[in-house]
Amino acid sequence: MDNFINFTLLSVFIPTFFFVSITPGMCMTLSMTMGMTIGVKRALHFMWGELIGVALVASASVIGVASIMLKNPSLFVAFKLLGGAYLLFLGVQMWLSKGKMAMGESNHQLHNSNAIGLASQGFITAIANPKGWAFFIALLPPFISPDLPLFSQVSILIVMILVIEFICLLIYATGGKKLNTLLQKRTNVKTLNRIAGSMMMGIAVWLAIG
Repeated sequence: MDNFINFTLLSVFIPTFFFVSITPGMCMTLSMTMGMTIGVKRALHFMWGELIGVALVASASVIGVASIMLKNPSLFVAFKLLGGAYLLFLGVQMWLSKGKMAMGESNHQLHNSNAIGLASQGFITAIANPKGWAFFIALLPPFISPDLPLFSQVSILIVMILVIEFICLLIYATGGKKLNTLLQKRTNVKTLNRIAGSMMMGIAVWLAIG
């Protein structure tokens, strides 16, 4: 396998990407919110959609698609605003206790969330996050050796990215579920929706002005 990947670079890449992935952002905030509102099991649908989006963004970044966006600031801003507007929309819906992501008065409502719809939200969130594009085009090249086959290196790095991303998503979703359990002892469903909605709206503002 030494002929396919530089293990020295890989040993540096894994902790580097874990640190970046575990940092709160659009995808992690949504994962925690879904863990809080629909539970970890249902949030898995959001996760696999998000992972497909991340794989696509990482692959496209390597072949230079992201460089086009970075060279065109207006396109970069448009993507950033799109991602922020999407999160803001979801946050407002949750604040008003509306939409499929909002908690209902019974757990039955939570389990009616459509799997494809949740996966689509994950995919769109990953694709519409311009900071993800910028991050991958900046991070991946230094960890690719010109002396080894490009395809094998990129494939291994993307597998590592998806494994680490999935672990981090699970951590956030589990944390959201624990927070839900804690808060349900002290508050009501509407307040939980407003907490989750406020978190998403805060990330939307951060994305727009960041």
